[in-house]
Amino acid sequence: MVKKVSDMDVRRNLGQLLEDVYYENSQYVVERAGQPMAVVVPLWQFEEWQKRRGRFFETVEELWEQNKGVKPKAVEQDVARAVQAVRKKAGRRKGPTI
Repeated sequence: MVKKVSDMDVRRNLGQLLEDVYYENSQYVVERAGQPMAVVVPLWQFEEWQKRRGRFFETVEELWEQNKGVKPKAVEQDVARAVQAVRKKAGRRKGPTI
């Protein structure tokens, strides 16, 4: 659960906040004058986000390289066909859709 905390409370209770984050995997949004300014999350979570971000940009770079010579119109047509296929498949499902 994400907890909100003021910057003044962080100053007064930094040690406790760090222990909550480290030992209990707590997450905090630090606010100043009611405005969110920063987030404090466990280090393992931040590292995981960094890894995912890196993998995402590696994938984008690979796709960019693979499609260097492809014209934008061809990409748009491929995307349109893919969207149609997904929508068609989703339409076959029974039950509520979100």
